[in-house]
Amino acid sequence: MADQQQGQAFRRKVFYLPGYDPFHPRRYRELYRKEGTEQARLSGYDLRLMPKKAGGPYGWRVEARIEGQAVQTDMEVLVWSDIVKGSMSETIPATYLQLLRTAWAYIGSGALFRLMRLRKGPMIAALYPIVFLLLQLVVALGLGWAGYRLVAHGLHWVPGLPVAAGILWGVLYWFRKKDNKVFAWYLMHDYAYSAQLKGANPPELEARMFDFGKQIRAALDGDYDEVLVIGHSSGAHLGVSILADLIREGLPDTRPALSFLSLGHVVPMVSFLPGATRLRTDLAYLCTRDEIAWIDVTAPGDGCAFALCDPVSVSVIPPAGKRWPLVISAAFTQTLSPARWRELKRRWFRLHFQYLCAFDNLSGQPGEYDYFRVTAGPQLLGARFAGRSPSKSRIEQTVNRYRNVA
Repeated sequence: MADQQQGQAFRRKVFYLPGYDPFHPRRYRELYRKEGTEQARLSGYDLRLMPKKAGGPYGWRVEARIEGQAVQTDMEVLVWSDIVKGSMSETIPATYLQLLRTAWAYIGSGALFRLMRLRKGPMIAALYPIVFLLLQLVVALGLGWAGYRLVAHGLHWVPGLPVAAGILWGVLYWFRKKDNKVFAWYLMHDYAYSAQLKGANPPELEARMFDFGKQIRAALDGDYDEVLVIGHSSGAHLGVSILADLIREGLPDTRPALSFLSLGHVVPMVSFLPGATRLRTDLAYLCTRDEIAWIDVTAPGDGCAFALCDPVSVSVIPPAGKRWPLVISAAFTQTLSPARWRELKRRWFRLHFQYLCAFDNLSGQPGEYDYFRVTAGPQLLGARFAGRSPSKSRIEQTVNRYRNVA
């Protein structure tokens, strides 16, 4: 770790790994700016965003004074939104074919029934796009049939079928255009991407993960006190594999502390599939390593995450020497004010991003989960949570049918 002299700013490099998100990374910068300003106001510390000092991947600098110490954090987004966009560019018939294939991947493998033993929330979220898209199809077929009957009755059946087909396509196209309100098509593409190879990573994603690993490895040669990797949602299981590969290859003897923060993970949606041998192997490996500190944060109020499910233990039989992750709860009902919780509790997708946002009911004492203290505060991730016990409500039973590792 870099030597820290009296009065010298604590220096951190943060790599943020998004989930299955087609948006430009500036979205995360603006979210950090807005929510960080609010958290600083609530908690009484100083935090401001600055332009990135050097070129390269998308990022920004944070300058803060937290817990009485100056901190400089270089934030960088590990971008794979182009891969996400490419996987979503499907025609309407192709999307419904994806629906059938994805449903069969989870039902035919038995993964769905094992996942149901964990949390209800993410399973409702998984079934939601299937049910919603089928309902949309029923509505479109109904309107198409009505148009067919009307035209056929008036014009002696001649143009009935083309009109019905046009109505069917038009209704489904309209539903898809309005999906930014209901996210059914988006979620369908998300689950289909993970399930297309039965849990194995597609080649283009493996190549991008390799590049991400090189970026993180280069930072370990930098003048930082900590290199922190944050994996959110689907980004959590990508982070597991990237860091496992990095440690296997060997880390420099003199380096910053290496930390991993997984937020709102959906690991079982992949690790429970038969082809996810790579992920299960990486989970079993990373959980035993002393080169890293791994903290996993979820919340029962997040219906899109496998809240308080130890991503290792539910996926594989815990290996001897397992020490990670430390599973803790963000406890939205306690860390958000009653008014804020009432406002957000039915906004599932917004709550899935609450880990990256301000909490207005925190005590403000070190040790509580605060995204901005973690990323811009003067303590290493492992040190910040060193005295924290894992959540008593965590699920550690291995319920996965597929437990094989390489």
